[in-house]
Amino acid sequence: MNIEKITAVYWSASGNTRRVVTVLGQALAQRLGVPYSDIDFTLPAARKQDYSFSATDFVIAGAPTYAGKLPNKILPDFATHLIGGHTPCAAVVTYGNRSFDNALAELCAVLQKDEFLPVSAVTVPCRHAFTDALANGRPDEKDVTALAAFADKIADRLMADKATPVCVPGQADAPYYIPQGRDGKPAKFLKAKPKTDIERCISCGHCAAVCPMGAIDAEDVTAVTGICIKCQACIRACPKQAKYFDDPAFLSHVAMLKEHFADTVTGRKAISFYL
Repeated sequence: MNIEKITAVYWSASGNTRRVVTVLGQALAQRLGVPYSDIDFTLPAARKQDYSFSATDFVIAGAPTYAGKLPNKILPDFATHLIGGHTPCAAVVTYGNRSFDNALAELCAVLQKDEFLPVSAVTVPCRHAFTDALANGRPDEKDVTALAAFADKIADRLMADKATPVCVPGQADAPYYIPQGRDGKPAKFLKAKPKTDIERCISCGHCAAVCPMGAIDAEDVTAVTGICIKCQACIRACPKQAKYFDDPAFLSHVAMLKEHFADTVTGRKAISFYL
């Protein structure tokens, strides 16, 4: 295949997916000796634009797993604004140490409908958005080394013109995973929104600036006027730790995750590569 440019396109509210796709993309570009660029698809303004690619591009498309699939409020933007032209690509999915379930299959299906050709894929355990108890510090240097090695394998296939459609596990049209609480029953927290500790808040606006849904009022950061997808971007970005969730169902789900999927329980989960 005649690849002239590598582009990473990612939605990454907490930064982990961005790190994974940029490591893979930069390593692949270096190996092929072609330019690299990236497109941050996270904030609302970026998702209003169309991004078109040709057969001489190689795209690395990345997204996190939300309830076992792609974030449902972001999926339409992937389906609408990424436009391929028989463009070879790699599908990248990150997940918070529980499972990627059907997210990778869904991403590959969306890319194929957008006229991309997924020839490789990878799933990477990363620090969970809800808690540092799951895969904390990942992607780490061991992951970076493994991703660079995988980039070499992709490059070998591309240069040998042997790249074929990748086969990945899961079902693209499967239902979403239903979060559970500590009692094993469904934990319903769709309407939960972050609260603000007024004594800590300095009204710096970081939370509003990083919200991928544009849901936090920049003039009054205590007001969440739009949809909250529980990505925790505002929690992670606040320099004063003034943002928090107190919804009982949400906290029960986080407690369940810590009990059953923390590193001390599951051990270090491996990256899965598909080529």
